[in-house]
Amino acid sequence: MDKDVFLGLVRVFDQSLEAALITVTSALGSTPCKPGAKMLVYIDGTTNGTLGGGCGEDEARQEAFKVIATHTSKIYYLNMIADDIQEEGMVCGGIMGLFIDYLGFQNPLKQINLNKHYLSALMSDNPTLVTVIEALDEQLIGKKLFTRSTGDALGDLGSEKLNKAALEKAMAGGGKLHPQLISMDSEFEICEPSLSKACLRLFIEPPTTTLHLVIVGAGYIAQPLVAMAKVLGYQVTVLDDRPALANSARLCLADRIICDDFERGLDTLSINPQTFIVLVTRGTYSDKVCLRKVINQPTRYIGMTGSYRKVKALKAELEKEGIQSESLQKLYSPIGLKIRAETPAEIAVSILGQVIKVQKQLA
Repeated sequence: MDKDVFLGLVRVFDQSLEAALITVTSALGSTPCKPGAKMLVYIDGTTNGTLGGGCGEDEARQEAFKVIATHTSKIYYLNMIADDIQEEGMVCGGIMGLFIDYLGFQNPLKQINLNKHYLSALMSDNPTLVTVIEALDEQLIGKKLFTRSTGDALGDLGSEKLNKAALEKAMAGGGKLHPQLISMDSEFEICEPSLSKACLRLFIEPPTTTLHLVIVGAGYIAQPLVAMAKVLGYQVTVLDDRPALANSARLCLADRIICDDFERGLDTLSINPQTFIVLVTRGTYSDKVCLRKVINQPTRYIGMTGSYRKVKALKAELEKEGIQSESLQKLYSPIGLKIRAETPAEIAVSILGQVIKVQKQLA
């Protein structure tokens, strides 16, 4: 979730404001946003987040005002192929499904408290949120539950049977980074998404993921790599044992700078499937030390600079030390896409291009 949207939601609930949260639940064709994107619309017309701007976003905002006025959540399909939108010069040509959720004091207290608990969980846990966005029984629309990493669940979708079915689908998709739109029949089994068959639709949002780029080595590549990664929305950590390089004067955009021994520094990190590690240290020995430390960690990506010859020799040494060859297969080295990169900035582009490619393939 976008930080501005999150802070806006905290404000809504802390100050008992009225607002509508728009979430993209589906995208067909060329659209400016993908499922999971959010925009918070306040009763005074101000917003947090975006759906891509333009008249399409304005249309969505107008629908949000209707939701606030009626205190009723709903699904809305934003047609970006319509003639009036095309005439505005928008290059998109698709349809976005939007779930517009009423937030305010007219909600039942139980629902308000559930929303507060979910926001709290976002700060300390990795909750998966399930929302009923369409249902033949309109009283179910907007009902939610969420699961914690411990497996505990809070909330209610309307029946124990539906809760159980939804939790099974949520847990089954726990490894995914992208939201899922699930259509279910009257027996709460997954069915084809046609309106004639589906009795309800659930939108499952996976744990809020902060994509974490760890740059091990603060040399000449690190500066443009940090700057570009921040533009792309990554949380960035830089680790190096040289104070002259690992400092905020050089790396002011980094979220965290660790100036310490490489092994000790890596021990301080929380590495998970949303962690991308780039090894750009000053030499083969430090590369080997770091690679040995992280190769069996549950990272999504490990890339390392070096020639084919160097990489082959290093892998052979690690295999002799007991590292499984299967583990070493996930190493991307020589690092980056093959775009004939030469300058530090070009190398940073090639590395991030490869990181993005891996992220999209495995999501």
